[in-house]
Amino acid sequence: MLGAIAGDIIGSVFEAKPIKTKEFELFSEQSTFTDDTVLTIAVAEVLLTSGSYADTYRKYYRSLQDRGYGYGFQRWACSNEAGPYYSFGNGSAMRVSPVGWAYNSLAAVLAEAERSAVVSHNHEEGIKGAQAVAAAVYLARTSGSKERIQDFIRQEFGYLLNRRLDEIRPHYCFDVSCQGSVPEAITAFLESDDVEDAIRNAISLGGDSDTMACIAGAIAEAYYREIPEPIKNAVYQYLPAALAQTTLNFRKKFIDE
Repeated sequence: MLGAIAGDIIGSVFEAKPIKTKEFELFSEQSTFTDDTVLTIAVAEVLLTSGSYADTYRKYYRSLQDRGYGYGFQRWACSNEAGPYYSFGNGSAMRVSPVGWAYNSLAAVLAEAERSAVVSHNHEEGIKGAQAVAAAVYLARTSGSKERIQDFIRQEFGYLLNRRLDEIRPHYCFDVSCQGSVPEAITAFLESDDVEDAIRNAISLGGDSDTMACIAGAIAEAYYREIPEPIKNAVYQYLPAALAQTTLNFRKKFIDE
């Protein structure tokens, strides 16, 4: 979870000002947490309490409304009666990483990732994006093999993961769809040396920086199992007390066992 939140906070500065380099300051006065962090922690709460995804997403949105949510999600979250809106946006993928920590079989991870997605993102690509990220987190923490992750994601979801970042970067543009951002975020992890490098890779593509860095950071944390203390400490400084406490509770139960 901290890898996901760190990626979101670090990437927040570059969402509106995309860059094509890995050389940038990790944290600045403009850094903040966005909807990626809010909803990632909402998923963590559901997994801790066996609550409702729809109810919990709406609760978190209503308590933190100024965090850059997509228009479709805002409309959905404002109505208790609204059903899913057939979205294939990467919102389903950005929030799902806790699922990859909470279950001990790939089948269970895939099933829960779908449940986390379908309340809002019930398009095939929206579900696929969530499942791919959750599966990558699970495989990163259990198999320790980038080749296993790459092969499974390619075979199960059909994502193209054989391009190098240097091939992607020159022509890549801002894209909030799962199919247009999740494969690239996973590639940012695959080509990384550590958590910080994965986050820098994702941001350097010049796309939906906070979400792509959130995804890459989440997988990288599960794989490398170590986040530099300065990054870890900075994350908690940005979070309100309630979000920080839920993050700590989730880590204590599922990660720092």
